[in-house]
Amino acid sequence: MIDYLNLERITAMHGEEIAQAVQRVVGSGWYLRGEATRKFEQEYAQYIGTQHCVGVGNGLDALTLILRGYMELGRLRGGDEVIVPANTYIASILSITECGLVPVLVEPRESTLQLNDALIEDALSERTRALMIVHLYGRCAMTPAIESLCRRHQLLLIEDNAQAHGCRYGHRHTGSLGHAAGHSFYPGKNLGALGDAGAVTTDDEQLADVVRALANYGSSKKYVFSFKGRNSRLDEIQAAVLSVKLKYLDDDNEQRKALARYYLDNIRNQQEISLPDDASADCVFHIFPVLSAHRDRLQAYLEAHGVKTMIHYPIPPHRQKCYAEWAHLSLPVTEFIHAHELSLPCNQAMTKKEAEQIVGLLNDFKL
Repeated sequence: MIDYLNLERITAMHGEEIAQAVQRVVGSGWYLRGEATRKFEQEYAQYIGTQHCVGVGNGLDALTLILRGYMELGRLRGGDEVIVPANTYIASILSITECGLVPVLVEPRESTLQLNDALIEDALSERTRALMIVHLYGRCAMTPAIESLCRRHQLLLIEDNAQAHGCRYGHRHTGSLGHAAGHSFYPGKNLGALGDAGAVTTDDEQLADVVRALANYGSSKKYVFSFKGRNSRLDEIQAAVLSVKLKYLDDDNEQRKALARYYLDNIRNQQEISLPDDASADCVFHIFPVLSAHRDRLQAYLEAHGVKTMIHYPIPPHRQKCYAEWAHLSLPVTEFIHAHELSLPCNQAMTKKEAEQIVGLLNDFKL
């Protein structure tokens, strides 16, 4: 059996170091807002290329706290509109609606599965104040057109970097391209903790201070509350684990890229399987997506031959019950992607032999 993602194997790659890091925290007697968190925040800010990193509880909180922070600073107000890709994971959208802001869904390109920058201008209104780009699947969503548009319209540019740790745009890492970025360290991510964890990165010191206070019940001084905050803090054990794994992130991403390169070069069954445009130079392949008109049959075929796959994601946000007010929307590119996408195993714990087996099965697939 080839697992889609074997976290036990991934953790074991650095298991001794991780165990030692956890034991140091356990033995320290200090489990929140301590040295391990400060260390990781400094290391991750340096890696991403920003002045500030604030560790928080998870990726959804990271995005929500950025938006809340801008509201507390007066740069966003309830009812303001935020452009967001229509095919994103629902967390991106939840962060917007949780703050009383209005998501405006914009279609992706089928060839890249990323936000179609040619459609953004038409989605703007007098209430548009921000654009949230999402580096889906580990592929950079930033484009020169997006940079120009944000400057011309004075939009806040927020990055959802949950799937793209280590991804680059030119010489810069994603997570440093906009005004602020939210990061998830969910265990299955390229940089994954052993539980929920997240972070905000930014060069804006004022925003960083507000986010840190909001994540600590609204307090920057013990028992003094400047904001109506929440409890969303990166704990010391997860921070220590992330510091270990951060050292190996680039090497792990190179292994993902090598597997993705093998897929791109050797999957030849174009009749049944469509590959995304080649972005292997900068993409970190959190997910390797293919499209198939017979996606469910392809998934069942691979399962029957011992290969686990996943679907990212079977139901688009505008078709979810929690957003029933969007049921009337027609977003054909998004709907096509969600009906055809299948994610192949692609991670640093896989072997070349496993990739060869998967490619052979894909090339042999026929209806």
